[in-house]
Amino acid sequence: MAIYVCELCGYEYDPKNGDPENGIAEGTEFEDLPDDFECPLCGAAKEDFEKEREESDEE
Repeated sequence: MAIYVCELCGYEYDPKNGDPENGIAEGTEFEDLPDDFECPLCGAAKEDFEKEREESDEE
């Protein structure tokens, strides 16, 4: 699973955790988020997120 970071504020979206406070279930890949997904911290659009790194499942 890849971590995606908001280029405007640095918020990290981790699919492993999802964003339960905003109705995004654990395990939801970034690509599967709705097109109108916004950064929960600054309101940036989904297009303002950049793939940062892959999380290994072998932790």
